[in-house]
Amino acid sequence: MREVREAFGRFWPLTRGDRRWLLLIIACVIVAALAETAAILLFAELTDHALEAGSLAAFWGPAGAWLAVAVLGAVVGYLGNSLAVWTAERFVLRLRASVFRHVQDLPPHFFQKYRRGDLVERLTGDVEAIEQMVVSGVVGAVSAAFSAVFYSAAALWLRWDLALVTFLLAPLFLVAARRFAGRIGTAARDERTADGAITSVVEESLGNIVLTQAYNRRAAEEKRLDREARAWLRASVRGARASEMYEQFVEVVETLCVLTVIGLGAWEIAQGRMSLGQLLAFAAFLGYLYPPIRDLGQLGLTLTAATAGARRLQEILDTEPAVTDPAEPVPAWPVHGRVSFHGTSFRYPGAEHDSVHDVTFTAAPGEFVLVTGPSGAGKSTLAKLLTRFYDPSAGVIRLDGVPLGDVPLEFLRENVALLPQETLVLHGTIRENIACGRPGATDEEIERAARDADAHGFVRGLPHGYETLITPGTAVLSGGQLQRVAVARAMLRAAPVLVLDEPTTGLDALAARRVLQPLRRLVSGRTTVMITHDLALAPDADRILVVDGGRLVEQGTHEELMARGGTYARLADPLPTNAATATAGGATDTAAETTMRLLLQPSR
Repeated sequence: MREVREAFGRFWPLTRGDRRWLLLIIACVIVAALAETAAILLFAELTDHALEAGSLAAFWGPAGAWLAVAVLGAVVGYLGNSLAVWTAERFVLRLRASVFRHVQDLPPHFFQKYRRGDLVERLTGDVEAIEQMVVSGVVGAVSAAFSAVFYSAAALWLRWDLALVTFLLAPLFLVAARRFAGRIGTAARDERTADGAITSVVEESLGNIVLTQAYNRRAAEEKRLDREARAWLRASVRGARASEMYEQFVEVVETLCVLTVIGLGAWEIAQGRMSLGQLLAFAAFLGYLYPPIRDLGQLGLTLTAATAGARRLQEILDTEPAVTDPAEPVPAWPVHGRVSFHGTSFRYPGAEHDSVHDVTFTAAPGEFVLVTGPSGAGKSTLAKLLTRFYDPSAGVIRLDGVPLGDVPLEFLRENVALLPQETLVLHGTIRENIACGRPGATDEEIERAARDADAHGFVRGLPHGYETLITPGTAVLSGGQLQRVAVARAMLRAAPVLVLDEPTTGLDALAARRVLQPLRRLVSGRTTVMITHDLALAPDADRILVVDGGRLVEQGTHEELMARGGTYARLADPLPTNAATATAGGATDTAAETTMRLLLQPSR
């Protein structure tokens, strides 16, 4: 019960704004229970004065009152149930939005810890389970409690001695619920974990369908799904068996109670101490009484199962964002684009060593800086620190002399644009994909950015033009076309600082050439930091930073670093000394060489 109280206390504040509706729902529940109680008493009166006496005149009064009570109960019940569903769905909407908002602030390493499909399940099935605890659970508990009180009071009013005898069996419901709670809770936790695993397998398999088909992995993927599905089956069956055992036990107890009442009532009628109408009403009250008591027991099982979902959501909500807005942010200013790292170090959570250690450099406004080094050297970490996915553990990073920790995240990312290595596509139209670079941009501004990115021509050639729907993994556009859409998005952003992460990786020579001029226009006049391991791009950079083992080991121009004969020279040894130089044997330029040569040559 401690876990239930903690989970309830954690999520109950989300009902703020709907609590007046909850009070109205509870009022409807009370009126409906009173209407049921009155209907049973009217049934007793009808039996004793009309049916048993055979008097039609005595029928109309109780019958009319019974119908009026039934209509009132029906109207109030409809209003209460409809309002309860509306309130419950509003809670789900609010909770899901709250969790999703929190997830969007979490650092990249969080998403490497959890499988995407499992996170999807937590935002869907687990959210629904918590609603069963916080909203439906409260309404159900109040409804069951008031119904039990009213029916018990009416039964005591009719025959208090018989009522007390039958009440002795009521605790069996709660004992049974407590006994089965542990089994059902364990099964619910296992089932929710298996649900997340199934969703993950399906999502991963569909996302990698080309790999599955190309490497004949159909059987392997089916085995993965079968393994997770069987785990879900076992947990689901265990939970269903425990719930069914509880239900059948309750049925037996209810039957025992009814038979006890009928037996005692028959004896009381024989002694002349009870009428038939009173007996039928008393039996009806008990028949109505036990379901609410059973519901209270079932509610305990529901709460136990819901704590499994609550625990899984709490794991997400208890994860702190790696960065937050400053308590006292600096005012906005016209950013010039001077970027500087001062003794910057950073270690990923759980890592044994720094990914970046004591890095210091400055990029002047409009300067093109290339960052290179071996795989795992810490290049991408510098990009994540500059875009403030993480804060450094030591040292400071400044933008125009202002520490990034003092800059509001929204303002920082408006002025530092990232063009990642993976071409990111949203499920939407081409227009929407470009517009996400600057929400609120006009159609004219979107199309101008597309023209600058050399995308307008092929977009206009599509049957639906800018309204063409594209999705992640789409085959509607080629890799080079998607990259030009991404460049258009960055151009629309018009940020003074640009971070490029392998902008031509995965493109063939022709596609790379088509991206060259858009990229040259993109970097013009902006502070540009390009992350790359392809040193054919290096000779024409204003400055090269060489990162190795998390440290900045060298910096300078291509010629200066080659003359030193250090780490950069060893990495660049197989390459020609100038990106415009033809390859050995008279071969033409590589795609990367052509990319940088055309990227940085003057406009014609």
